Amino acid sequence: MDEAQFEEIAGRYRDNLFAIAFQYTKNAADADDMVQIALLKCLQAKKPFANEAHIRHWLIRVTVNECKRYLVSPWRRYTAPIEDYAETLGFETPEQSALFLAVMELPQKYRVPIHLYYYEDYSVREIAAALGLRESAVQTRLLRARQKLKHKLEDWNDDG
Repeated sequence: MDEAQFEEIAGRYRDNLFAIAFQYTKNAADADDMVQIALLKCLQAKKPFANEAHIRHWLIRVTVNECKRYLVSPWRRYTAPIEDYAETLGFETPEQSALFLAVMELPQKYRVPIHLYYYEDYSVREIAAALGLRESAVQTRLLRARQKLKHKLEDWNDDG
């Protein structure tokens, strides 16, 4: 892979990979690190990629694996509260902010499939392949995540 191809790939997928990594790490700096690792591995990859979908899937899989490795690492440090980061995002409405915080409060096993499905437009089959799960497990996680979000948002709405 030459430098121009790599720059094109990095530019195209950096934001998507960051969003996925952020779902795992809940920290912008750590998510940036995970994206850099994934992109570096892409640059160093010796095998050719078959097509655009193959590159995208491979990068997401590497990012997910690096995030999982990071989460069990003894070097993991204290991170700032998610509310501090949410304030820097500048949501247009209070509802968007509430939805973001509600998604971030979900356990990781629900948060990542929700992000991939609704924000990255992945199919259940693609999410299952990327996360190494059965399709039925992804469907179950999406269903449970929606239920949890509905409950959280109803509580938020009731509180004003």
